[in-house]
Amino acid sequence: MKTIVITGGTDGIGRALARTYLERGDTVAIIGRDKEKAATLPNAHFIPADLSLISENRRVIEEVSSMFPTLDALVLCARYFRSTRFETADGVEGTFALEYLSRFLLSHGLTDPQVIVNVSGPGLPMDVIRWNDLMLKRGYNGVAAQMQAGKSNDLLGVAYANHHLVSRTRYVLIHPGGVSTSFAGEYDAPTAAHVESLKRYGKPVEEGIRPIVTRIDHPPAEPLSAFMQDQPISLDQPSFDSRAAARLHELTLKVVR
Repeated sequence: MKTIVITGGTDGIGRALARTYLERGDTVAIIGRDKEKAATLPNAHFIPADLSLISENRRVIEEVSSMFPTLDALVLCARYFRSTRFETADGVEGTFALEYLSRFLLSHGLTDPQVIVNVSGPGLPMDVIRWNDLMLKRGYNGVAAQMQAGKSNDLLGVAYANHHLVSRTRYVLIHPGGVSTSFAGEYDAPTAAHVESLKRYGKPVEEGIRPIVTRIDHPPAEPLSAFMQDQPISLDQPSFDSRAAARLHELTLKVVR
């Protein structure tokens, strides 16, 4: 029997993972905003939260920690595309807040799960991060925001492994490939047309979650690993630079303070 916490667990990949483990008889907590969708997974523990807010992540950490003394897996799936720039009440750009900052807070805040699976897009080039404009106040672009969040998650994995050298936790970065999900978001017309194509040609979600299930069930031996579906991605490249990871870690601490 496993105990698993899944962000974005009411929709798409997160929902399919939750259903898979519930059907096995495991304990599953899902974190999201849609109570109606959560109600269709009646055996799951639902924790409603807006994970784009720092205070909500801290509340979730307290609730999960009080509910479950130990965790087998933390799975980070929450995402939301925005064609126009949005800033949270904390003054943080919305994509950065939800798709990176929340994952940073939950990764470091929840104690010692056996595996953390960060469903992102590992291996992007380093130059997608705008070091002098992390909040994308100049020339915002929704795709650029997603790419920056994805690269930030690469560096989160590197920094996490460097800060938890004696931990049992295995940190896994994984790209599931093209999967036909709801692609939650607010899209302009050209992006919406592209999304419809992705939905049409993407893999069924039940197929898309298979490599994620494998990493949850059989965590890699290494403290940090990255995969494109089932294929390992080498960490011996500039995309996983430790100095850049340390730099982003320190900048992130300033944001959450």
